[in-house]
This record gives sequence, structure tokens and C-alpha cells, in this order.
Amino acid sequence: MTNITILYENNAFIIALKPSGVNFHSEKEAGFVVQTSQKTGIPLFPVHRLDKMTSGLVILAKSSEVAAQFGKMFENREIEKYYLAISMRKPKKKQGWVKADMGAARRGDYKLLPTMNNPAITQFISCALRTHERFFLIKPHTGKTHQIRVALKSLGSPCAGDERYAAAEEARKEDRGYLHAYALRFVFMGEPFSFVSPPNEGERFVSTECINQLKIWNKPWELF
Repeated sequence: MTNITILYENNAFIIALKPSGVNFHSEKEAGFVVQTSQKTGIPLFPVHRLDKMTSGLVILAKSSEVAAQFGKMFENREIEKYYLAISMRKPKKKQGWVKADMGAARRGDYKLLPTMNNPAITQFISCALRTHERFFLIKPHTGKTHQIRVALKSLGSPCAGDERYAAAEEARKEDRGYLHAYALRFVFMGEPFSFVSPPNEGERFVSTECINQLKIWNKPWELF
């Protein structure tokens, strides 16, 4: 059983922390959702998902009705999400937007397309940490599969440890994939909620330089 932290719970939903390297849905073994249900003793309904390499904040509903409510909120872009990433490559630009349609590439990868029919929209700022490390604070305005990972690759700065979108040999030397779901902000049933959870696994994420920068980025919604 994976060590899963429940950050918040009420009668409608819970906020749990997904560790890096754990499948969201069950494959050969119980995934994050099933393990969290087992930990809480109640059935839980996912309303969004994180890739296996990604750690951080996840909303899990306690009923299908609440899950449907959150589904509509995501669809209407009423839930703000903020992510952290570290790359070992300098980006083409230090802040701004990545906007483009996404399409399937080889081996289950995705890529940006030269069209804007239904674009993935990603906003970001960044700063330097230690030698070669670039630290990103990212606000996705849409929720497409691999959106942030593809956006960072398009900037020439794939996530460190991302065996799919970074150089595989280099990525395998890392202790994790460096993408973390850092903060959530939304209004549910008239009540405002905000959650911020810094990463606690991965040598690069727990460096003194990273921790100090997160003191500056502790209210990410004020930076966009």
C-alpha cells in the first residue's frame, strides 16, 4: 500500500496527495484512486487525473453527483490549477504562453500542431535554481492529456525525469519525473477553497533553493 496523505475532507469530497510513480487508475496493481478508497473506507470518484510520474493534489468526490458537479466546473474552467516543474534545459522564453492544438504522435506521445481549432492553453513563469535547473510555475487553462509535459518540451525544456518527452537516458538518471500538482482554487456550493501543497519527494524539489523559491510562490494565483 502506497503512503497516501489526505489533506482535507468534508461530506462531499476529499483532497488527497498522489505520490510520484503511482498509477492513477488500477493496472496490474491497485491504483491511486482504489488505494485512497481503501484508506478512507468509502468509494471515491475521480474528477480529474494525474499522470503516473506526477505527484500532488487530487480532488476525489464522495458521490457520482458531486463528481458530475466538479466535472462541469472543470469544463467551465472554474477550477484553477497550478503545477511545478523542473527542467535541466533553458527554455526558449522565460515566461508567457503556449497555445496550440494537440494531436497524437508515436508510441502514445502527443505533440503540438500548427493549428488553433481547440487549443491547449498553458501559461507559465520560471526562474533559475541550481546549475542548469530551471524552475517553472505553470497554470494550465485547459486540461488535455500530457498538456504541460508537451508544452515544456515545445519550449526546449522538458521535465527532468520525463522518460517520454525528455532524452530517455538522461531522464532515467533522475529519481522521479519532476512535475507536481501544487495548488488548487475553486468555489464549491458557494464556499471558496484553496489548497497549496509543496512537493516532498525528489532531490531537486526538496533542495534549499527550491524551498526558498516556493516561499515567494506560496500564493500562485497572485502571480498570473
